[in-house]
Amino acid sequence: MIRRLAEAAERVREYGTVAGQVELLRRRVDEAERRLAGLRRAHEREQADVARLEGRSASRLLASLRGSREDDLRRERAEAELAARREVDAEVHLAGLRRDHRAAQVRRAELAGAPAAYAGLLDERERRLLAGADPRAARLAALAAERGRLTARARHVEEATWAAAAARDALAAVRDHLARADNWSTYDTFLGGGMIGSMMKHGRMDDAAAAARVADRRLAALRAELADLPGQWLAPELAVGDLTRFTDIFLDNIFTDLAVRGRIRRARESVDRAGTAVARLRDRLAGEAQEIGQRLAALATERVGLLTTP
Repeated sequence: MIRRLAEAAERVREYGTVAGQVELLRRRVDEAERRLAGLRRAHEREQADVARLEGRSASRLLASLRGSREDDLRRERAEAELAARREVDAEVHLAGLRRDHRAAQVRRAELAGAPAAYAGLLDERERRLLAGADPRAARLAALAAERGRLTARARHVEEATWAAAAARDALAAVRDHLARADNWSTYDTFLGGGMIGSMMKHGRMDDAAAAARVADRRLAALRAELADLPGQWLAPELAVGDLTRFTDIFLDNIFTDLAVRGRIRRARESVDRAGTAVARLRDRLAGEAQEIGQRLAALATERVGLLTTP
């Protein structure tokens, strides 16, 4: 069993190496293709220069008048030949890279089952040790329990992270609608917007209110996800407040315009606070995910050590 594990581990290492080679060769093939395309364009330009001097063209006539046509033609032909050699060399180089890339892809496909095979052997070895009287059994059982707990926690953190991203996007939509409402409020309050200005302003306020309802649902979903995590995890509330419509439109005056403008500004501040709180939560969740990943990696390393020791 130990020998089989060692052989399987070697195949896993080779698989990782070959996978890296496939990616590296893909990038080198892309670079070589771009270089070849540039050399082909350069060759075509040099051939065009030769053709102009050989044919009936203004370039040939001017060179003839200067008495330098033969020298110019020899120079252009030499440059065209050099460009052609460079193009051929680049084609050969690219063909070699493509062969190497295909060979690496084939080998990667042959080794694709190596990680699963190695994991299967480790599981088999673990079952044997747990079923016997091996002194490692207790530690292996503890590692399995800890791994299960951390895996579940990682899933909850991931779900909370997705919920936080959805809340962030929803709050950004509210912020955008409120900014537009604020612009119309400024126009309506200080630039004589009148009935049209008030209607446009409240249209944007209605959009903000609809977006705020979506954001409220996203924040509620985030709070539900955070409830599954141990510790102090608090999601913000979104308090936009009541943005009055009727008196502002039908009793249009500087006082009600200013009042509504103040409410819009306070709503923007509330959304900004909620957005800042969600951003902090996302940072904390990212740190939590990193810590869990590191702990799981350490557990996996210890487990492999126990299972591969004779």
